[in-house]
Amino acid sequence: MAKHFAVAGGGWAGFAAAVELARAGHQVTVFEAARSLGGRARRVSFDGRELDNGQHIMLGAYSESLRIMRAVGVDLRSAVLTLPLQMRYPPGGDGMDFLAPRLPAPLHVGIALLRAKGLAREDKMALARFTTTARWMDWRLNNDCNVAELLERFDQTPRLVALMWRPLCLAALNTPPERASAQVFLAVLRDSLGARRAASDMLVPRADLSALFPDAAAAWLQGKGNTVHLGAKVTSIGPKADGWTVEASGAAVGGDWTGKFDGVVLAASPTATAALLSGTHRAGASEAANPSELAELASQLAAFEPEPITTCYLQYAPDTRLAIPFYALIDDPATQRWGQFVFDRGQLDAKHAGLFAVVISASSDAASLPQEELAAAIAAQLAADLARPELGNPAWSKVITEKRATYACTPALKRPANETPAKGLVLAGDYTAGEYPATLEMAVRSGVQAAHLLAKAKP
Repeated sequence: MAKHFAVAGGGWAGFAAAVELARAGHQVTVFEAARSLGGRARRVSFDGRELDNGQHIMLGAYSESLRIMRAVGVDLRSAVLTLPLQMRYPPGGDGMDFLAPRLPAPLHVGIALLRAKGLAREDKMALARFTTTARWMDWRLNNDCNVAELLERFDQTPRLVALMWRPLCLAALNTPPERASAQVFLAVLRDSLGARRAASDMLVPRADLSALFPDAAAAWLQGKGNTVHLGAKVTSIGPKADGWTVEASGAAVGGDWTGKFDGVVLAASPTATAALLSGTHRAGASEAANPSELAELASQLAAFEPEPITTCYLQYAPDTRLAIPFYALIDDPATQRWGQFVFDRGQLDAKHAGLFAVVISASSDAASLPQEELAAAIAAQLAADLARPELGNPAWSKVITEKRATYACTPALKRPANETPAKGLVLAGDYTAGEYPATLEMAVRSGVQAAHLLAKAKP
């Protein structure tokens, strides 16, 4: 029997849940408080430019993301630029050049290691030893520890740590190696260095992050008679004997609005979800669950430690290009070298010709600087690293910091299940229990799992 479900949150997790519910034959209403879709991976506009609130890379291993994007009509060949597994620094500097050929796994990694420039024999032996041992361990640890401890245990060289493992850990987990979960890091490596070749491919979005999936999902849902409210914030939810009431506010719903649903997907941030759960507890959730259990879940979510990501956009003359779509950079905050990766957005979309995006993960220290000072330091870093003095003087710059981009992915972090103690209420988000860190794929997987739980729930 078809049911009507509410989804609170129009990010990747929320739309993954909504699409799966609709595909199962149910009716869905999505509420998004912001004026654009995508949550913490969305399109933003500045000075007439449409940018992303942060630069992302996907992997070929992101099977659920790719499946559900196809399901709503996204043409992946035009939506993403597919590149082989790589870690490449600007030539002529103190970095390295690691590029996997398009050969079957694990031969692609072996050949890349043999050909890698900038690594000494002991560095290459250390990397080979790491991947061989991790594969033998099935990429699992009996007891989680931090990434720095794992690398020390595997006798990784300081140069390999600096040029390979540290930047990969920051990019994937948005948490410094000294604090990051080794088990989650191994799961990411399993699906990149340890995966089949196509799974290890790096997929760089050509479209902005809202267009890449959420916009397409919204159009697909509306085309099938479902509802998507932009600028409509869910302010409270309440359990009833035969379902849930949802209260929302905003112009999209005519001010204050109340509706009844068979179930609810909470697909907002951990903080916003905790607030809604707390309100449910105070309103008296005894009809659906033990109030103390909901209060405990709300406290767990409120305790998640946020980690920011900063992206600095630098606009140069339209004919300014990098030799390849992106480079890794050697960061050193002590010398005002903040950038970790630089992307040539013009190679992704011609309308962004001359626009570079420089990413800083786990960016608390960088984000504390005045924006003009940070942008100037990053421009100077590019000019030095690429040996191109003109890059020190961009025509325009913009620093965007997503303060709650992810959570700190620490060892043995307890992440909540999608299922809650309350019947008909599920969670969806990149913070829920799973192998992956806070990535687009984890958000989508969580949304799909939440939808399956609701769709299979008995009346």
